Amino acid sequence: MATTQSLHFTGGDLPADKRYDPRYDPLVAPDPGTGRAYAPTYWVASAGTPPEDDGPIMRDTDADVVIIGSGSTGMSTALYLAQEHGIRAIVLEANQESWGCSSRSGGQGQNASGRLKRSQWIARWGLDVAKKLDTEIRTGFENFKSLTKEIDCDAFDGGHLYLTHRPEKLEYLRSETKVMRETFGYNTRMLSAEEVRRDYCDERETAGAMFEAEGVGVHPLKLTFGLIRKARALGVKIHTASPVQGWETRNGVHYLRTPGGTVRAKRVAVCTGGYTGQNLNPLLKNKIMPILSNSVVTRVLTDAEMKACNFRSQTFMTDTRTLRFYYRLLKGNRLQLGSRSSVTGADAEDPGHLKLLTDAIARKFPPLAGIQIDYSWWGWVDVAHDMMPRITRPDPAQSVWYAVGYGGNGVSFSTWAGKRLAERVAGQDAGREVFKLPIYDSPLEYPNMFGLVRSQAFAPFRRFGQRFLYKWYWLQDEK
Repeated sequence: MATTQSLHFTGGDLPADKRYDPRYDPLVAPDPGTGRAYAPTYWVASAGTPPEDDGPIMRDTDADVVIIGSGSTGMSTALYLAQEHGIRAIVLEANQESWGCSSRSGGQGQNASGRLKRSQWIARWGLDVAKKLDTEIRTGFENFKSLTKEIDCDAFDGGHLYLTHRPEKLEYLRSETKVMRETFGYNTRMLSAEEVRRDYCDERETAGAMFEAEGVGVHPLKLTFGLIRKARALGVKIHTASPVQGWETRNGVHYLRTPGGTVRAKRVAVCTGGYTGQNLNPLLKNKIMPILSNSVVTRVLTDAEMKACNFRSQTFMTDTRTLRFYYRLLKGNRLQLGSRSSVTGADAEDPGHLKLLTDAIARKFPPLAGIQIDYSWWGWVDVAHDMMPRITRPDPAQSVWYAVGYGGNGVSFSTWAGKRLAERVAGQDAGREVFKLPIYDSPLEYPNMFGLVRSQAFAPFRRFGQRFLYKWYWLQDEK
């Protein structure tokens, strides 16, 4: 097995402070860096030439609206502000265009957002709110589908397979299937292990699966590059190598200090996802738990390997482990697989995390045991402490909004979050019923103790708890 990392990704021919930093950790570092190279992802290698940008901020600048972050959320917000509200925002990006989540994600566009299933929505908010939230998420998913038809992003509209990793999980999936069909009206259905292996792929671990027709796999970086091109065509400015290293607010004006100059903004939208630093703004400090997601992409499969694994579809898959594995056959016949593993950036390079993924490939697809890994990377996922995102103005007295907390389910919903965030920044949200939904009408929460007590005081201990929970989840999932 070999792992390929070219200079194109790591910036090995660049000064040390411009190279990709595999140990970067948003809970430790003051900012993500300035103009650092991309992570060594398959998406970066295959996205083609990046769109033009406007270079770093070079002098003090005034702006009506500033968006921090040039990923899918930030660029959707910029696009819809320009397209629907006539507002040409300035986008500030610390490193390269779409350097964070959008160049590192799994690319699985699901009809979801946050970590909670629809049955959990009902348990938390009641049936009426859950149905309204479903309508909102479903509308966002359809908007995402439309974008994938407008932008060349290797979109595959093949649905989603939620596979049991143990027979004991079948009843859980049957229950979720029933809720999706009978309560929310989806054509969701159960498949036997034999049907999965006959019609999709010979995944040897599964005992059955829930099939959702709503699912579009994409090349996430091509998608975001497409959003960038659309936004820049409408006059949006994107300044790379321009991290916000200081933020003061005086007389209602936000002074955003970058290495090349200060941007004075009337309104600010934060779209930094899992790369939200602790020092960015007090409104976000300790409100997001960044979680590492590791991913690999294999070499191109041979015809014999394709036949041995019976790959018949690019439909993406996740399994029922708490720390789920997500995987799919990519365009060009490579296998992608990812999961959660490392807790800190300092530990991210430990070869044990790569072994976790290659062992999973061997377990799920035995003919691919020991296959060469061409791309191996990791990225930070923005998990809200209550497992649901927020697209909101957390303090009515401040002209600051944010859209974060997708929990790994932001590939599709981020584009809709950008549309809703644009409406809010443009002042088009007042009195509208949709903005009374839980993801819109409250700020992100502080960490909690067993879901009972919420306090910023728990923040320093989150990773101790994360390590314990990871071990507990593994024991529960694998026993």
